[in-house]
Amino acid sequence: MNTNELLLQERQSVILRKLQAEGRVLAADLAIEFGVSEDTIRRDLREMAAAGLCERVYGGALRVSPAGGSLNHRAGIARDRKLALATAAVSQIASGSMVFFDAGSTNLAIATALPMDLPLTAATNAPAIAAALMEKPAVNVILIGGLIDRQVGGALGAKAMRDMEALSPDLCILGACGIDLVAGVTTFGFEDAEFKRFAASRSKKVLVAATSDKFGTAAPHGVLPVAQCECLVVERDTDQEMLARYRDNGCRTIVAGSIT
Repeated sequence: MNTNELLLQERQSVILRKLQAEGRVLAADLAIEFGVSEDTIRRDLREMAAAGLCERVYGGALRVSPAGGSLNHRAGIARDRKLALATAAVSQIASGSMVFFDAGSTNLAIATALPMDLPLTAATNAPAIAAALMEKPAVNVILIGGLIDRQVGGALGAKAMRDMEALSPDLCILGACGIDLVAGVTTFGFEDAEFKRFAASRSKKVLVAATSDKFGTAAPHGVLPVAQCECLVVERDTDQEMLARYRDNGCRTIVAGSIT
């Protein structure tokens, strides 16, 4: 290994440690720290992103979202935390409204937490969420069809888009793999991102409920900017200064049942 290769590996190792500790890095700051050009740092970040070590954003990079794995796998992680988010999110669902439930483990928890006597028309592209909704006698369930993506746990593609086109939900409960003020709401799959964007565009309001480890992270495909999320439901340990910046961008925030 030559000296240049060694320096490259050392530099990228330091960048990775900074990402893990701080959540994000800026190319301009790294260039000053290492005494190299911003183009050199951008090449480093491109290589690291290609290796799955970070997600590129304008001006730098973010940690990779922790929200990988199938829906069944994700549903078994942090159950108590997702139940707390679900309880808070249910308070934002109006009686008699039409609600779209996007595929996602936290959204599955929200569907499960719905009161038995809350009348709704609920649409979803996720069979697991549809099954949970069917347990609620007062909920009329619309299942959006098409080819099921096993990783996402929901129908995607042309058929799902056509089904969604026929709906105008009052509320879209959107799944998110990563959330960041710069990167916005992101997800791992290209077609999943396309479907999420369309579902949000068909809805009057968008709500995102997310565990605190998703904030300040990104997945490869953008869905929508945070300014288009009317409501964020977050955990109690989410950084308050960060939440204030989300509110400055027009997002109402609900922290463990408290409206701020």
